Amino acid sequence: MTDEMNKSIARIELESMDDSIGLFGVFDENLAVFEEEIGVKIRIHSDGISIEGDEEQVRLCRTVLEKLLDMQRKGDPINRGRIRYAIDIAKDGNAELIKEIMGDVVALTNRGKQIKCKTLGQKKYIQALKNHELVFGVGPAGTGKTYLAVAMAVVAFKNKEVERIILTRPAVEAGEKLGFLPGDLQNKVDPYLRPLYDALQEFFGLETYKQLMERGAIEVAPLAYMRGRTLNNAFIILDEAQNCSIEQMKMFLTRFGEGSRIVVTGDVTQIDLPKEKMSGLVHAIRVLDGVEGISVVKLTHKDVVRHELVQRIIQAYERHENARAKERGDD
Repeated sequence: MTDEMNKSIARIELESMDDSIGLFGVFDENLAVFEEEIGVKIRIHSDGISIEGDEEQVRLCRTVLEKLLDMQRKGDPINRGRIRYAIDIAKDGNAELIKEIMGDVVALTNRGKQIKCKTLGQKKYIQALKNHELVFGVGPAGTGKTYLAVAMAVVAFKNKEVERIILTRPAVEAGEKLGFLPGDLQNKVDPYLRPLYDALQEFFGLETYKQLMERGAIEVAPLAYMRGRTLNNAFIILDEAQNCSIEQMKMFLTRFGEGSRIVVTGDVTQIDLPKEKMSGLVHAIRVLDGVEGISVVKLTHKDVVRHELVQRIIQAYERHENARAKERGDD
């Protein structure tokens, strides 16, 4: 009897079939996400939808649906990843922040595609990139650390805030040895720099990208090439920084020149250095904590914007590592 008394029904009016398709998908494939994550039953009618379930769950579901519906009507596409993220925010008692996911357009690709923040973590990251000369973006794969940094670099370049874009990576990854790769040093490191090439080409277009490379306005190079230089009026991105040694990180950060901005990105759970060697990224974050003008933005699995399976994989590895740490008695 008590359960029946706690049951509740709410209705949301829809303006058109586009509202329903935008929220739930062409074949209502997103419907199950709401029902499984919140524990309600949703029925779609000709003029709206009804939500049935416990009073609190119905209230939460209605709030999420109304916020997402508003986003969808303003042109922001809704997918399962975005639905789950909105539900997580609402469950944490921050439903009013769902509208913050929308955000402004960060940049436009060469084909006119709008690049926007998709999570609150990404929005915080973009704000840091706008307001600080040195930003550390730390988080797992798929959170947009590098891509958004490249987007901001392109915007700064097009706005003539900087004269050059410099992208660099340490050439130490996944246990591979450069000596086994064919060609000279540039040929050897090109595979490691490919994600950076791809991002730049997406924003500039292939022809413009090639012209800027030839002029020296864009430089994509291994970290070893940074030694002994002072980098003025440049937007500099150090990617995969978890694979820098302490010495390499210090060398890189002291290349900072007049009118330059630096972004350092990395994933501290994917360190490929020898076990006895401390990551320069981990060390730098500790040493530079609280230094004026520096921002450290930590993204999490909730900020993953690739396939939702990537998010679950990251969580599974986190649980595994935490269990191992407990077995070892780590703090």
